[in-house]
Amino acid sequence: MEETLEQLKMAVSDCDPEAAAKWAQQALDEGVEPLRALDALTVAIREVGDAFGAGELFLPDLVGAADAMQSALPMLQAAFATSGKTREPLGVVVLGTVAGDIHTIGKSMVGALLSAEGYEVHDVGIDTSVDKFVSAVQEHEADILAMSALLSVTAPEMKAVINALTMHGIRDRVKVMVGGGAITDSFAEKVGADGYSATAPGAVNLAHELLGL
Repeated sequence: MEETLEQLKMAVSDCDPEAAAKWAQQALDEGVEPLRALDALTVAIREVGDAFGAGELFLPDLVGAADAMQSALPMLQAAFATSGKTREPLGVVVLGTVAGDIHTIGKSMVGALLSAEGYEVHDVGIDTSVDKFVSAVQEHEADILAMSALLSVTAPEMKAVINALTMHGIRDRVKVMVGGGAITDSFAEKVGADGYSATAPGAVNLAHELLGL
């Protein structure tokens, strides 16, 4: 079992989605507790994220590792859900790219890392309208709303969403974090967000910080 978990971690480090799916399934076949396998994925992606933050790995490495993890994550989460056990999420996150923007890589990486870390993530997709963001925050009783914008022409949508949260009387119930190529610290402060991160691993740390974890 330990060897299988090591192989699972290595598959993530090697950016190998097929191997990650294979070793995740083998772990389940061997009777490994789904939570142990999920924890192995979390350790692996955290190590890659730390190496990326230290400048030892680069963006393609992080993207590849997140893809590998994502190929194994759903089957492990499904197995955990049917095991009869419960795993209290660290928090509930609604995640999406703003209206007019169809870029998905950064958003998907953040979602994958947050899921592996133990958050309940609801990805509302790309080109997301103000109303859809607000509805998702209400429906899922989100602790965090995470918005992404790669284009400078779409970034102002973030302010529109935050204004709508205020209009609906729920702004004080949800932390708003923003990111993407068009976003800076000063922009995040200007639109009234609670925090900004330039990287996917940084977004996980920011989520912890915003929820006091």
